[in-house]
Order: sequence, then C-alpha cells, then structure tokens
Amino acid sequence: MPIILIRTILLHALIIFAVRLMGKKQLGELQPSELVTTILISNIATLALEDPDLPMMSGVIPILAIVCLDVFVTVFALRSDKIRRIVTGSPRIIIKNGEIDQKEMKNLRYTIQDLMEAMRDNGIFDITKVQYAIAETTGKINFFEKTETDAVSENPPVLAVSDGVANKQALAEAGLDEKWLRRVLYEKNIPLSRVFLLTADENGNYYLVERKL
Repeated sequence: MPIILIRTILLHALIIFAVRLMGKKQLGELQPSELVTTILISNIATLALEDPDLPMMSGVIPILAIVCLDVFVTVFALRSDKIRRIVTGSPRIIIKNGEIDQKEMKNLRYTIQDLMEAMRDNGIFDITKVQYAIAETTGKINFFEKTETDAVSENPPVLAVSDGVANKQALAEAGLDEKWLRRVLYEKNIPLSRVFLLTADENGNYYLVERKL
C-alpha cells in the first residue's frame, strides 16, 4: 500500500510537470496531436499504478519521451507551415457570404445538426443571420454574424501571413493575391520573412505586425 501511495504522488507530480511543459490549453481546445499525447500519458500512468511489480521507470521514461516528442513536434511546427498543417490540420470555412458549403461539411463529416448545435452554443438561433463560419482545428466552430443594418456585411479579415509565411488560400478567400501582398510589403519596405502577422479583408485593408525577434 505505501508503495502505491508513493507511486501515485510521484506520477501525479510528473504528469503535472508534463502538462505544464506542453503548455496552455483546456481539454476542449486541444489539437489532435495534443489530445493523443494526453491520452497516452494517462494510460501509461494508469499501467504504472495498477501493477506494483512494474518498475517505476517503466512509467516515467515513456511519459518523458512522449512529452519531449510533443515539444519537438511543436517547435518544428512553429518553424514550418507545412508541418503545422500535417500535425494540426487547417481551419475550414463551412459558411461564406451566408451560404453553407455542403461539400466542405461532408469532407469534415459535419451534419446540419452539428452545425445548428454549434450555433446555439454561440447564442445564434437563426442560420440566416450567419455571414461566416469556420471550423477550427480543435473541432470548434466560430461564427461571424451579419449586422442588422447590412445583411451582406463584409467577411472578417483573413490571416494572410503568419510568421513569415504567406497563406495563398487565405488571400484567395479575401479576393487578394500575391501581387497585392508584394505591393503592401514594398510600401512598408519590409521583406516577407520579417512579417510576424498580417491580416487583410476583402477591401484590401490590412493589419501588419513586424517580427521583433
């Protein structure tokens, strides 16, 4: 019994450290890779507690290895947009200009009931009031409502550049292109690699943050 208690305390402390090292999010906000890591850690910890005959290190080493792997993958994902899309996926637009993209919903395996439930979670009960909806990589759907004064209001700005990498798809969604982006960067006298964040809307209005580090 004392051995189980000691193991429990040590593994509890180790898992808290591991989660703090992974960082940030609540369970409902986890990316797919983070959710898999969390599940694996909990299963490994359970095995170490259920079988006192297993050496303690048989639980500690796999947990630390999984956390280190998660940290390395996160670092690489921050440096490469391609790796980030492979690991976490990318947000998908399911409603644009008030029209539901049925093909995208089918690809994501979302039913109309899923969409309506997500709307109610956001306090929206009339689908005709939705101008824009995007399915995030966490599975959550965010909505942008039409204004009362203008039923065809503009869509929200898109993320055109993230950490020095241009998002061609996002530019196209806003009706912009790389030529527009090059012109903006020329006017600002800043190379693409120095752009930390750039958002833009359909009218060409943009917000640019230069990389400081």
